[in-house]
Amino acid sequence: MATFETAQSQFVPRSRKVRILATLGPASNTPKMIRKLAEAGADAFRINMSHGKHSDHLKLIETIRGLEKELERPTTILADLQGPKLRVGQFTEGKAQLKKGQTFIFDCEKAPGDETRVTLPHKEIFEAIEAGARLLVDDGKLVFRVLSIDETRIETMVEVGGTISNNKGLNVPDVVLPLAALTEKDRADLAFALDHHVDWIALSFVQRPEDVAEARRLIAGRAALLAKIEKPAAIDRLDGILELADAVMVARGDLGVELPPEQVPPLQKRIVETARRLGRPVVVATQMLESMITSPSPTRAEVSDVATAVYDGGDAIMLSAESASGEWPCESVAIMNRIATSVEQDPGYNARVHFTETLPDPTTNDAIAAAASNIVSTVEAAAIVCFTSSGSTARRVARERPSVPLLVLTPSLKTARKMGLLWGAHAVRTRDVNSFEEMIAKAKRMALRHGIAKGGQRIIITAGVPFGTPGSTNVVHVARLIGDELERHKAKA
Repeated sequence: MATFETAQSQFVPRSRKVRILATLGPASNTPKMIRKLAEAGADAFRINMSHGKHSDHLKLIETIRGLEKELERPTTILADLQGPKLRVGQFTEGKAQLKKGQTFIFDCEKAPGDETRVTLPHKEIFEAIEAGARLLVDDGKLVFRVLSIDETRIETMVEVGGTISNNKGLNVPDVVLPLAALTEKDRADLAFALDHHVDWIALSFVQRPEDVAEARRLIAGRAALLAKIEKPAAIDRLDGILELADAVMVARGDLGVELPPEQVPPLQKRIVETARRLGRPVVVATQMLESMITSPSPTRAEVSDVATAVYDGGDAIMLSAESASGEWPCESVAIMNRIATSVEQDPGYNARVHFTETLPDPTTNDAIAAAASNIVSTVEAAAIVCFTSSGSTARRVARERPSVPLLVLTPSLKTARKMGLLWGAHAVRTRDVNSFEEMIAKAKRMALRHGIAKGGQRIIITAGVPFGTPGSTNVVHVARLIGDELERHKAKA
């Protein structure tokens, strides 16, 4: 079995614990640029299935996997499904000017629209909408208040006017729509992504736990599932959604459209805290360094925004258009890396990141994970080494936000690749161990080889006995490294 342990990796482990997820696109779709993003600090790559053909996506996947072999480091790929897209119809003149206070109709007629009406080709909205609810068009630039509804006609009053044009997007924030989170396009994209072994699937338009359950059924364990929280309806059932998802994303773009902007920051904190409490990796996304789409440096407010997500203990922070289509993709990753590194070096960071209480569940696995984190400070250990086959032990340890690096050793390349969204994890694919003595020797050897710890330092080791049994973590061990240990192993080999 080929592994990534045969030589010192070209990349030393990140000293930064929060992960960086970079979206690929026209500005970053070449092997040269993807390598530069990785060198600048990207830990994982997002492929947006809303844009491009499957042939384009396949080239990106193949490039990332080629880079993985070149760098001898597991690399994470997330495929982001588009989800349902609600749009208005077309206009006779291509657009219409609407004034505040006027009446405007959304209907089922196929004729082009004008200043009085437009086609709304989504019967599900007619079934669910209620008087008093809002319809938002063009990312909330136009706001309509529903006055009355029947089977084919929604009468509204324009609360915020402006220019409405062909096929603009529509948001319905005040009701749960009877729409599945997966469209036919999503199902085709999902099948493609799974056939090409992506590591994470991001599910858009999540409104309820049932949406996540349906996606899990289709994925059938072939990838991990991340639920994007971008609908107000999802907030009301957040715990249920997170119970079924493997991770969650705070998708602030759509949340900021459907909710008043002042509500988004407290909701971001609530989602991050809930995810951490339940032991789910959480990604904070959208407009983090938006000005860097055209500018080589961010605003001070954007720097503060990124820093806040790091202080709150998010597992990952994401770049969207900044790295996908902006003029400064590598610089965006590099600056995000510098911001996160600076925050984590703040003497007050450890206290801030532990502000959220993450009590262990009454299980042996959680008890061991909590113990490992506590022992670190007691014996001044340099790292935690975690043996895992499924990755669950690593997630439990990461939930504790230990003050030292987490070296994840796994025989599964699939598991190693998923770790790119997990706080503090440096994953290495390596052969499994068969005995306690072999476990200790390998943990010490790999910690030295990958620069996680030095001779004379202590490491904390967690594993499950019998070895190779998923979910059986029941051992925590403290070991001291000997300076020449790695050299003696090389000599024996």
